[in-house]
Amino acid sequence: MAKRFIDLCLSVLALVMLSPVFAAAAAGIRLTSPGPVFYNARRMGRRGSVFVMWKFRTMHVRPETGSAITAHNDSRVFLVGRILRALKIDELPQLWNVLKGEMSFVGPRPEDPRIVAHHYDAIGMETLEVAPGLASPGSLFNYTHGHQFLNDDDPEGSYVHQLLPLKLAMEAVYVRQSSLWYDVQIVLRTALTILQIAAGRRLFPDPPELVLARTLLSPPDAQPQGSAVLSRAA
Repeated sequence: MAKRFIDLCLSVLALVMLSPVFAAAAAGIRLTSPGPVFYNARRMGRRGSVFVMWKFRTMHVRPETGSAITAHNDSRVFLVGRILRALKIDELPQLWNVLKGEMSFVGPRPEDPRIVAHHYDAIGMETLEVAPGLASPGSLFNYTHGHQFLNDDDPEGSYVHQLLPLKLAMEAVYVRQSSLWYDVQIVLRTALTILQIAAGRRLFPDPPELVLARTLLSPPDAQPQGSAVLSRAA
């Protein structure tokens, strides 16, 4: 209840304060790529509910759909779109999803229902127990390290087989250890990372959740004795 109240207050405040950024992004999109300003995508939320997630459009409107995953050097992304993606401005319309209660400021990133149906294992399904979010350990890892895993020739295949398992394991670490203080830390880490990337930084250390995430992905008989920290509270 406290988290939802915070989400509600902050989303209203952010929508008002960031309205000039919304206007600038919309103008940039209109001037550089024909088509709508916003892009809406079906995503799976808490307990399997499907909702429409809003983003600023960053790709040219073309007849072919292409891969559901954006490659690192995807030709579909136009120049202003690349800037919006690099600074995470394209995600700001999801504040509307937060306001509506479909998302939270912090929570596992929502995925395409098709990817959930075909590629989520028990760890992945665990991340659907809470509301999806704008920021999360998995989305931060994707932001700073995702290009190392994605193959431009097969972005979706490399995503679901190489990057997605690590992302979901880190999201599961968040779900099991979630708290308001942890949420504050993730928001601060995300803001700092965006500023660093805007300043030109490209190399980042592994996130603190990665060690526990790899433990979750390892076979039970290969897990260290200290892995009990990952067990769920009774």
